[in-house]
Amino acid sequence: MRIAVVDIGGTCIKSGLWEADEIKDIRETETEALLGGAHVMRKVLEILKGYEDFQAVGISTAGQVNTAEGTILYANDNIPGYTGTKIRETVENMFHVPTAVLNDVNSAAAGEAFYGAGRGHKEFLCLTYGTGVGGAIVIDGEVYNGSGYSAGEFGGIVVHPEDRNPAQDMFSGCYERYASTTALVRLVGSSFPELKNGREIFARRKVPKVQELIDQWIMEIVYGLVTLVHIFNPSMIVLGGGIMEQAYVVQEVREKLEGQIMSSFRQVKIVQAQLGNLAGMLGAAKAAQKEYDKRKQNIG
Repeated sequence: MRIAVVDIGGTCIKSGLWEADEIKDIRETETEALLGGAHVMRKVLEILKGYEDFQAVGISTAGQVNTAEGTILYANDNIPGYTGTKIRETVENMFHVPTAVLNDVNSAAAGEAFYGAGRGHKEFLCLTYGTGVGGAIVIDGEVYNGSGYSAGEFGGIVVHPEDRNPAQDMFSGCYERYASTTALVRLVGSSFPELKNGREIFARRKVPKVQELIDQWIMEIVYGLVTLVHIFNPSMIVLGGGIMEQAYVVQEVREKLEGQIMSSFRQVKIVQAQLGNLAGMLGAAKAAQKEYDKRKQNIG
């Protein structure tokens, strides 16, 4: 079976063909997100036309997704006009194959569950740290969507109520304002404006003040995880996003978290995501395979 997979991000759209548990013919296309949701969908359709002989389509995308209908429940201004986009309907009308649509973090969690760090674990949490903080909950090997398909919005945990001002910023005082890679760059940039991204910051980690700011940011990551550990009592938490490729971050989170949680919760494992940029596409492929099988059974 061959499945065309597309991972829609704010900067680029990754695509490929899934076959025999591998992603092949991987391509990248600029999203041009600021041109709007309709433009992005036209690009997705053109990308899919470039692949042949596929029996299903799996799509991982930014934004909150109604997985039952394959529509965008909500997307911020990174992709203007994307909210309400009927992705599944649009794709199926053109290609006439079963199509599954997942939120990007949920898709990455599904990929890690089947192929990566979560393999063999029925229940775990997955968080990604980048522009914001994304989250996903895996229960009995399946991503839990919640009543409105939006469970796992861990970036919205209030960690600094003294900074809360939802009338101006719904995420003010919340986890992603302090624990994201964006937050790290802002924090370090206040003292070292020449350091523009995580890679540049960690290249200067031996500078004592930079080290101090990195460690301050790592504690912000830990504060959110303390809440999640005590609520979910997970066996494992998978940490993803490019910044988590820094082994120092994961090791420090692991060590600092242990002293912040009750002893009865300390069996939790803190691990790096394993699949990198392929996680979303692999998760979308698995969802598309399930959708294909479900419809085939219904026909039968």
